Amino acid sequence: MPRTVSAPKKATNITLSADVLADAKALGINVSQACDQFLRDMVRREQERRWEAENAEFIAAYNAGVASEGLPLEAWRTF
Repeated sequence: MPRTVSAPKKATNITLSADVLADAKALGINVSQACDQFLRDMVRREQERRWEAENAEFIAAYNAGVASEGLPLEAWRTF
């Protein structure tokens, strides 16, 4: 189930470079929101990478089948 930005929050402690934190605050960047969004994107990319790795054999077999036999129901395509 995809998580949304409105999901419940949990307080945590993180360590950030002091200079970057100071610059972010000076620029009015919401550090918590930026970290949350970056981590959310990173988790999504890693989940996608793992799914692709776990399903690589099936994907390769499917692609080989399409290459040798064509798309299923291709004879009935209207586009």
